[in-house]
Amino acid sequence: MENLKENWLTEGLIDFEYKKYVLLAYLKNVKESFSRVELYPFMGDLIFHYRNLKALKTNKSTIFDQFPKRLSLDNLKNLELNYKKIIEDDAIMEEIESIIEFSLPQMKTSLDEGSVIYDYVESKCEILPVGLTSLYANEGYLFISQPPQQETEVYRYQITIYDNSSDVVRAIRTNYIYNIKRTFATTFEQIKLQLMRQFNDLPNPATYLVLSKLKFPLTQTLMPVAKRMLVKHISQAG
Repeated sequence: MENLKENWLTEGLIDFEYKKYVLLAYLKNVKESFSRVELYPFMGDLIFHYRNLKALKTNKSTIFDQFPKRLSLDNLKNLELNYKKIIEDDAIMEEIESIIEFSLPQMKTSLDEGSVIYDYVESKCEILPVGLTSLYANEGYLFISQPPQQETEVYRYQITIYDNSSDVVRAIRTNYIYNIKRTFATTFEQIKLQLMRQFNDLPNPATYLVLSKLKFPLTQTLMPVAKRMLVKHISQAG
């Protein structure tokens, strides 16, 4: 099993032993991934499922959204009635509650393990501006380097800010540009100048370097950590 389906709790057979098997098989894959210091996509997936189960635990009405809605248009009018029957079925609800009670601490243990790995990776990285700091930092370039490797991964980033009722949410999108080998004649500043000549829509781009002291899997670990570090750095600076 690779991923845990979004509606795994209510899809198919609602049976404690079966769902326990499904969850433990999934968490086994998570543990194997973490043992390779590969955080994503499992870390984000775990956070989603953990928060979802906590919401279900405190609000049973949201269980309705979890049930697969494979109904024809003719049967849509019966959806509320079908749901009411499920909610009123004490045996099914008791089984679901037992699955949630078992699953939450299991997922929390895996999340804690992932958080320790994340903190360790972040502690081995530093973020530095390249060249002069731009007044507009929500769009620019991100360099990622893992010495003693001489290659630098170059990305263009854009941060979008969303306001909700309780907080400001920042989302980051990155586009890969190229991998470039650094030499004594090719510094980070010179790479930035090369980008400015190549992409003149950003005449004075904000450019940041995330430098890792250790080698980590780029796609599964270092890149997600670097993106979060960049968002946090710009947020604090702003």
